[in-house]
Amino acid sequence: MKVCMLGSGSLGSSIGGTLAEAGNEVIFIDQWADHINEVNKNGLHMVTNLDTDPGRFVKVIGKTNYDGIGPADLVIVLVKSFATRKAIEEAKASSIIGPDTLVMSLQNGLGNEEEIIDVIGKDKVIGGKTYVGGVLLKPGKVLSTTQGKKTYIGEMDGTITDRIKKVAENLTKSGIEAIVSDNIQGMIWDKLLINVATGAISGLTRLPYGGLYDTYEHEVLPELKETALEAINEGINVAKANKIKLSTENAEEIWYKASAGLPPTFKASILQSIEKSAVTEVDYINGSVVRWGKRSGIPTPVNKTMVAGIKGLEFWFKNYQNK
Repeated sequence: MKVCMLGSGSLGSSIGGTLAEAGNEVIFIDQWADHINEVNKNGLHMVTNLDTDPGRFVKVIGKTNYDGIGPADLVIVLVKSFATRKAIEEAKASSIIGPDTLVMSLQNGLGNEEEIIDVIGKDKVIGGKTYVGGVLLKPGKVLSTTQGKKTYIGEMDGTITDRIKKVAENLTKSGIEAIVSDNIQGMIWDKLLINVATGAISGLTRLPYGGLYDTYEHEVLPELKETALEAINEGINVAKANKIKLSTENAEEIWYKASAGLPPTFKASILQSIEKSAVTEVDYINGSVVRWGKRSGIPTPVNKTMVAGIKGLEFWFKNYQNK
């Protein structure tokens, strides 16, 4: 396959590097010139364990624009959610979305697929949610966690088509275990609740998974798990009110699923943004639960408080950090 990654941060590099290592033609499209230059110079340095794996260098093509790329078989969207519309509008104006190109979001949160459909139409858009992880350690180097991590893909209307089965087959052969779902909307909510479980609380406390979970044999604060479970249960209540079919309604199961197979050094995407003093995706994660809850008449005080805390940090970065 010829695959264009719109966004080559932690997850984009982890997935894109895995696909490239399997022999696919993979193009990273990203505005981060240092990362793109390093990838083009030496290849993408992929490691699976910081202590035991020296890693390997994988050839990918890095671009800061769309010049000379041509149509892709698959465009995977992994820009930050707040940048989705702009990225898709630029992609549409370029040559990468051809007559047979499929576009799939694997982003966090809710609403990305709707943004993409609004720009390019529903016929080219498929949905997806992945449990693959990644941490971009520095320009050109990623900690990739794909082993045992499933990716669910599907048509937005739930039908099982030949094209979705072909994409799943190609991804699986390339090291990204892909499962076709007839309930991709439910899968999107399943992944949302995973992000709700750890994202904001990790960002607020600055704790990696080793400081949140009792499964790593580290000292942890029980109040953090209790608060996370309350946030998850709010999301479950909102989903049920909107007739979303979840794979589980057990908050503790969701909590532990979020860390399954990940090292204690793993950091949620919101924490990774906080550490860079960057804008986070909290509006599309915990904020989505709050918005849907408001429309449905379901109270979401824990998620609302988490959103306020993260946005307060963003405000401080912008207005006070260097003053």
